[in-house]
Amino acid sequence: MHYGGDYNPEQWDEATWLDDARLMREAGVNLVSLGIFAWSRIQPDEETFDFDWLDRVIDLLHENGVSVDLATATASPPAWAAARYPGILPQDENGATYWPGSRQAYSPSSPDYRRLAARLVTAIAERYHAHPAVVLWHVNNEYGCHLHYDYSDNAARHFRRWLEREYGDIETLNRIWGTAFWSQHYGSFDEIVPPRKAPYSHNPTGLLDFKRFTSDTLLELFTMERDIIRASGAAQPVTTNFMGAFPPLDYAKWAAEVDVVSDDNYFDPNDPLSFRGAAFSRDLMRSLKPGVPWLLMEQATNSVNWRPSNAPKAPGQMAALSMQAVGRGADGILFFQWRQSRRGSEKFHSAMVPQAGLATRTWREVTALGATLAGLPALPSGAEGGSGARVALVFDWQNWWAISSPDHPVRLDWLALVQRWYAALHRQNIAVDLVQPTADLSAYSLVLLPHGYLLTEAAAGSLTAFVERGGHLLVTPFSDIVDEHDAFREGGFQVGLRGVLGVTVEDFGALVPPAAGPGQSSAGETAGGVTALAQPGQDHALVDAPFGSFRGEYVAEELQLLADDVTVEARFSSGRTAGLPALTTRSSGDGAAHYLATVPDDEGMLALTRWATRAAGVEPLLATPSEWVEVARRGDVLTLINHGPDTVSIAIAGVDVTTGAAVDGVELGRYDWALIRTEENA
Repeated sequence: MHYGGDYNPEQWDEATWLDDARLMREAGVNLVSLGIFAWSRIQPDEETFDFDWLDRVIDLLHENGVSVDLATATASPPAWAAARYPGILPQDENGATYWPGSRQAYSPSSPDYRRLAARLVTAIAERYHAHPAVVLWHVNNEYGCHLHYDYSDNAARHFRRWLEREYGDIETLNRIWGTAFWSQHYGSFDEIVPPRKAPYSHNPTGLLDFKRFTSDTLLELFTMERDIIRASGAAQPVTTNFMGAFPPLDYAKWAAEVDVVSDDNYFDPNDPLSFRGAAFSRDLMRSLKPGVPWLLMEQATNSVNWRPSNAPKAPGQMAALSMQAVGRGADGILFFQWRQSRRGSEKFHSAMVPQAGLATRTWREVTALGATLAGLPALPSGAEGGSGARVALVFDWQNWWAISSPDHPVRLDWLALVQRWYAALHRQNIAVDLVQPTADLSAYSLVLLPHGYLLTEAAAGSLTAFVERGGHLLVTPFSDIVDEHDAFREGGFQVGLRGVLGVTVEDFGALVPPAAGPGQSSAGETAGGVTALAQPGQDHALVDAPFGSFRGEYVAEELQLLADDVTVEARFSSGRTAGLPALTTRSSGDGAAHYLATVPDDEGMLALTRWATRAAGVEPLLATPSEWVEVARRGDVLTLINHGPDTVSIAIAGVDVTTGAAVDGVELGRYDWALIRTEENA
């Protein structure tokens, strides 16, 4: 089990390096990420490389039993680069330049940036590819984090080349983009610009393609650096740190290019239910590269510095969330950062070695966690370390990008809704994998398609085949509306899944979005005066179902039944759609497909997913006395964590992995956890 964090020795003198090595041994640290923001120290000017200091640091770490995740240092170009090559700087949609003085101020499409980055990576890889301390390569850092999109002239030129590769000729692009609308016809690719500031809505297909282009362009940077590392003779695995469900980058596509998935995760201690969001991110990372352990590359030991209110973690919470990652497949627990900075923007961000000193709870918890991880036996990994999930939740970045565009019947915060569906399953301790719609679905009994607005023919075929082979498919509203180009298909809606669902939507029946706070919708958009003007009942539609009544929100779709064998499971009981179907089922082949015509509230999601999992024959991993207790499976090991304020007793028999002792029941206080090996999960 890897344990450590980001190490930035360039911020400290050599006497501190020696102290760091001693403290790392004390804390049980065995891996640090090194050199992430050290470009200006490694290369103080374009003609000079200084590796002497880095040699000494790497050798010192190696002598003290600490391995290195060596970064390529390309995440933040030095000031001299922008001064000599101002075209390296990115621009926003208004044409304003992002200047040096922060970090990540570079245009991903800039030839000068690419040339300078490639030269730096070549020098680093050639020097350290065979160093015994280097066990992992860390390319760049958090691609796209602070600068989601670049609209510069460099980006415009690169976007045109990307489009020409995608479409071949300009008339094909015109047809697929639908440029006959609003006189948007292009005579050549040279006339196309990124979706910069415009009077009104952009072409939705063009906007979708720009998001694809951005993800692909940043992926080009990663593969460029990775290939340079490989060319040096380096045999160590190569990664770059993901950031959970990050909108601009299609991590499902990226995962095929990294050797190991690593993730940065910073849940908010101000939110008592944020452990569910953290679990969602862990399961997403685990699912991106099935059978390959992943790394929690960054988290905070305590508070962060960048929220309006930066609450500290409660005693024991850091260890509990770390073990949550272990239980959901992680083979490494690391932090940002090792030693708390004394200067700079992140000086208030907590670290493993706090500014407040070693006589602190943070340091005590850091050393205790290090000892715990060091004492763990080998945990199930690879094919034997699976989650045991029989439920798959479709998570598709392409759909996310498309559904996030404006000009829809109602604005849906897709990620928030997906996380609510996940939370409903998490509350029941149902194991969940997050999958692409075209993935191999044969291991699952239930697949949930959450608001799959964009659905390709291949995806529809995959989901249909899943049902015909005996699976249960639950399709939620605003699904199967457009093709991969964000265009309607011939024949109305649900064209791809109509054969298996036996229903189609006639009208989406938009409702006033429920308020998430004063003047806000749940999607975080200003609600204006709409909610105040709404008449009673316009913000929801009640649904009567055999598993209980619930409140439907956002839409109350008007369904047309297309087959005599469609069963109406629930009907709307209020509003415009009173009496119309709200939930249907149709058997097809050996399975069944369900369609839901509204978005349930939280308790409705809980009841509906309980009904759907039972219909599919899916059981919870373990019955627990409280929804504050989460359970995850890693092969034959169950991880139990109590996030609630009250001590709970859990009926479980097996062997405690940390002690080797037999257990017959477990008692967990707040933020207590246990790893139990059970025979029935073997």
